[in-house]
Amino acid sequence: MKDVLLKDIGLIDYARVWRYQEALHHRLINRKMILRKHPEKDLKTLSHYLLFCEHNPVYTLGKSGSEDHLLLNTGQLKTDGVQFFKINRGGDITHHGPGQMVVYPILDLNEFFTDIHKYLRFLEEAVILLLADFNIISGRVDGYTGVWLDGGTPLERKICAMGIRCSRWVTMHGLALNVNNDLRYFNGIVPCGIEGKAVTSISKELGRQVDMELIKQRFAHHIKSLFKFNYV
Repeated sequence: MKDVLLKDIGLIDYARVWRYQEALHHRLINRKMILRKHPEKDLKTLSHYLLFCEHNPVYTLGKSGSEDHLLLNTGQLKTDGVQFFKINRGGDITHHGPGQMVVYPILDLNEFFTDIHKYLRFLEEAVILLLADFNIISGRVDGYTGVWLDGGTPLERKICAMGIRCSRWVTMHGLALNVNNDLRYFNGIVPCGIEGKAVTSISKELGRQVDMELIKQRFAHHIKSLFKFNYV
């Protein structure tokens, strides 16, 4: 089984974690290139990371997204204390803020499977299993990534957004699960670029705040079982 370093960074500005992800991503790619040229080398370095964090309020726009989906101007962003970044993941626009569980798996898929569709489905499945632990029934919606409640009905609402980058089969970016976060921030965007879709959170569905540490523990358990790795 592969070893994965699990690291909880806590509440942090988006830019700092983005730089950290980029550094780890480059490190893993460089490691792979060295081993490809010199398979006899024994590089005593990790090749997989799982980062947990929460972000200070921020909107991020993926490389395939439209800036028109940001509904606030620069002055409004400043007044609301929200940052905005155009970033190098897939997907459109989303919001991150305190009380939301953000997970960044930085994995070398060559050591698991080289199938992006399967990778995304595994991330979704870990969230679906976590929500089931709290008696929340969730699933997927055809044509969209992420995790949804009451998919295919007039009550359809999104609880988890996803957007990744994969270069030389090394992943970065990941998913954001709404747990206890303030959902009003989503009014400032067209979430994920999908018109007319509602968003929700675990606390909204349950009518109470939930323990973020327990949420992280359950996600860590389920993703470990799906990918069959060990934590170090």
